[in-house]
Amino acid sequence: MIVLAEMRTRRRAPVQAAGLGAAVLLGLAATVAGTLVPVVGAPVFAVVVGVLLSPLARRRSEAMAPGLSFAKGLVLQLSVVFLGAQLSLDEVLSVSAASLPVMLGTLGVCLLLAWSVGRRLGVPRDLRTLIGVGTGICGASAIAAATPAIRAKSNDVAYAISTIFLFNVAAVLVFPPLGHALGLDAHAFGLFAGTAINDTSSVVAAAGAYGQDAAGYAVVVKLARTLMIIPIVLVLTTLTRRRADLPEMSKARLAASLVPWFLVAFLAVAALNTGGLIPTAAQAALHQVALLFIAIALAAVGLSTDVAALRRAGARPLLLGLILWAAVSSTSLGLQYLLAR
Repeated sequence: MIVLAEMRTRRRAPVQAAGLGAAVLLGLAATVAGTLVPVVGAPVFAVVVGVLLSPLARRRSEAMAPGLSFAKGLVLQLSVVFLGAQLSLDEVLSVSAASLPVMLGTLGVCLLLAWSVGRRLGVPRDLRTLIGVGTGICGASAIAAATPAIRAKSNDVAYAISTIFLFNVAAVLVFPPLGHALGLDAHAFGLFAGTAINDTSSVVAAAGAYGQDAAGYAVVVKLARTLMIIPIVLVLTTLTRRRADLPEMSKARLAASLVPWFLVAFLAVAALNTGGLIPTAAQAALHQVALLFIAIALAAVGLSTDVAALRRAGARPLLLGLILWAAVSSTSLGLQYLLAR
């Protein structure tokens, strides 16, 4: 019996390593590609190449599944934790009061439209949720945080990431000339870019084209948006538990189950950074680790994707992404105009 148990343990290790090793290799390659083409970014490279290779991975699904599940689970959650190292709560709170209504307004409009328009278009609930939080908060990072909260399928995550990417690229190309045409100053354009573009690299690319002052303010606004992950994930976790009709438990256990551990750790890391307890070099290193872990997790998502299911989803989720992107952009500009009067 002992010998059989040891043989099973030895078999389990390489099986776990098969899927995880493939995700790590693809994540590393995507990180390098994302460094060379920052407007695209590592998450998109990881998902897209993973989806292209998914037919090969699905042929060995029994061997690959445990490692891919580990990458989509713990690795993904750790990536969110390490993102806290780039947050200075003091800096985020110092964003002018005028930016908060714009941030909350764009987020509210985005989530409301994701729910209502997504239902009318027939977009599945989890997919419209991921596109909504990705568009309204901060792209791949928000999708990474929401995925375990709603237990989203790999197909939905892959489609959401790809949709967000398309409109990030469009924003980088369209926003600077639009800002000049509207006569926005650096502060106004920074707020516009920080609230209406999702991925950090795309925010920097668009605002940087407008000027250094615009880029600096846009990044602070983007960091403030990142904090919106916390209440949104808490709400999604609560709704998921209710839909699952889980058994009653004590108030203490219920509270603990509704607060994902990685969000608590995310806040703890951000608090340490705010207190000056994380050296500058360590901040940069942890941020790079976070980006690598996101790439590895999303590579696992891509490798786990059912391409036939993506085809069946059709263009409706993409249309939802376009509507949300246009709504967030126009809301950001509209609220700035109203607040300036």
